[in-house]
Amino acid sequence: MQSITLPNLAGGATAATVVRWRKQPGDMFSSGETLVELEVEDALVHLEASQAGTLARVLVQPPATVKVGAELAHVQPVSKELNQVQASQVPATDAPAPPSKPETTVTKQPADAAGSPGNVTPILMPQAGNTMEEGIIVSWKVKPGDRIQVGQVICEIETDKATIEYESPDAGRLARIVAQEQDAVPIKEPIAFLADNDADVDAYLAAGGPAPAGTAAPAAGAVAASAAQTPDAAAATRASRGPAPVTAEGRIKASPAARAVASQRGIELAAIGVGSGPGGRILSSDVEQAKVAAAAPTAGQALRRPMTKMRRAIGLNLQRSKQTIPHFYLRLTINAEPLFAYYREHKPQTNCTLNDVVVLAVGRAMAECPGVRSQIQGDEIVEHPHANIGIAVGVEDGLVVPVVKSVDSMTLAQLSAEAKRVVENARNGKLENIGLGNFTITNLGMFGVEEFSAIINPPESAILALGTVRETVIVQNGAMRPGRVMTMTLSADHRIVDGLLGAKFLGRLKEILENPSQELR
Repeated sequence: MQSITLPNLAGGATAATVVRWRKQPGDMFSSGETLVELEVEDALVHLEASQAGTLARVLVQPPATVKVGAELAHVQPVSKELNQVQASQVPATDAPAPPSKPETTVTKQPADAAGSPGNVTPILMPQAGNTMEEGIIVSWKVKPGDRIQVGQVICEIETDKATIEYESPDAGRLARIVAQEQDAVPIKEPIAFLADNDADVDAYLAAGGPAPAGTAAPAAGAVAASAAQTPDAAAATRASRGPAPVTAEGRIKASPAARAVASQRGIELAAIGVGSGPGGRILSSDVEQAKVAAAAPTAGQALRRPMTKMRRAIGLNLQRSKQTIPHFYLRLTINAEPLFAYYREHKPQTNCTLNDVVVLAVGRAMAECPGVRSQIQGDEIVEHPHANIGIAVGVEDGLVVPVVKSVDSMTLAQLSAEAKRVVENARNGKLENIGLGNFTITNLGMFGVEEFSAIINPPESAILALGTVRETVIVQNGAMRPGRVMTMTLSADHRIVDGLLGAKFLGRLKEILENPSQELR
């Protein structure tokens, strides 16, 4: 009989908490098969069997926390000569053996692509937005063994704002899916591998390729094991400690497994309070024990509810924008009668909206003003060749910004159809062209708002806020007459767009909107 012990840990974590046993007493396992999942400071660790055998006894049950060297279970190994044979085909042996050293799946630095076995290509969790830190696999559209093409939709991913369809950045044979449905995966971690042969993936990982997401190197240090608490006692203890801890960026401290469980059960992490992990970090066991009540407030009592993921993401993104981007504002009111007449004339043929006409005009003006289609990346200014315009869309609990690409090269009919498509998809929870926008337009005119200032959507250089087209008295050549006007407010990043460039851009936009029949042909 052998003992499975918690190995020496590296990386700074001070504790390991048992999350879930993949095998139960009496179950047989093969070499390399995961026996137990553990949570350490930064990630979920899979302890794998170093040889085939049978799990005889589990000594530590979830959600207990144990120290390095502690015994986790007893196993009955098979003989070394038959280690690669299925355990069910091998008679157990009573010969004594030294304690087993379980293997852990370790995240490694990427190997040199030229030397990777079988030209294995990892498919990584995309970063669909500046605040996204992890995504949840909603569903896979392909299966291992399928041949996939560049741009083919391979899965749906839930971000902090919406559900998106992920198009494959590479072509090849899908050898292995390593992130299953409902798994929460950090950005830029592998979710699948492309390879001609399945064995090439194992060779690639052994040679130093990136390990699947949801695994991490174990961490060094040791602390005394904590006694398991009942759910009620654990919840009471957490509540007495105060609210859930947050990072410097304002994000609640929680393990990837905790975030996945909370998402599956619809539980807000903020409602859980202090977790049982190091530094109050929320673990999946804390989510399992959480009892979040939604009692109606009594008369005169304030209603409290945790912020949703979308609302927190919006708040964090815009807070960073105002703190890090030097905003300045330019306001200009145009004669909107030609614009309104152009819209009325072309609506029957193109089914356009007034906003579509403005978006098209902005695209044409951006084509002549490279600064407003530029971004700051590190110490460089990146000038994009086309006007990719985000359209702010209100949804149930916040705001999303789908992007229409290459507006400067479109006709009004093309833009109208494409804008309707991406906006409708956004309202249904599917965002398109995330991270590809270089300018945003937000319109509150339909609510009667006459003018307002908007916050720049990083890393873009500007955003245009549109007020309502309103009737007023226009003074022209000393005479008064009734007419229509519209006020536009440009919020610009002064690091890229200075006052002169901003004024030129707004001036050119005014010319286009006041002469659309000539300028938008």
